[in-house]
Amino acid sequence: MKGLKQKISKDTYLQKGSAEHGGYARGFTSIWITENNTVALPKEDGLLGQILKPYNLNRAYLRVCRNKGSHGVDSLSVESLRAYLKQHGSDLIKSILSGQYRPNPVRRVEIPKDPKSKRLLGIPTVVDRVIQQAIHQVLSPIYECQFSNNSFGFRPK
Repeated sequence: MKGLKQKISKDTYLQKGSAEHGGYARGFTSIWITENNTVALPKEDGLLGQILKPYNLNRAYLRVCRNKGSHGVDSLSVESLRAYLKQHGSDLIKSILSGQYRPNPVRRVEIPKDPKSKRLLGIPTVVDRVIQQAIHQVLSPIYECQFSNNSFGFRPK
């Protein structure tokens, strides 16, 4: 396959390659499958195409609005999200398709765990939550069916 190369980062932690080997191998950080190492645009019927379909994005938006929640580092509230997406929605989709989209940092808050300790909580921006929800709605049916019904922990019905 011409152009297939694997980028190995020099700053990743060393890790065991497998149980049989006594040595360590560098961690893999990404794979490029194009000749000039640029991001290939996905097909519309691929996973990213399914994630970015208007129906899926609208469902994700409604879910985020229904969950309410606090604002992220950009101070954009759930109530302001609709106007923001109307104005910047197409640019957001283009940036995702071109591989230029980068999520914003999360806002860190401390919530009380018990009377003496607190727990850190990360709050993503509402735009990032919409994108995360859209991804979840497409990927969850794919991987959930692979889990055993006897798996420990929360299992959505």
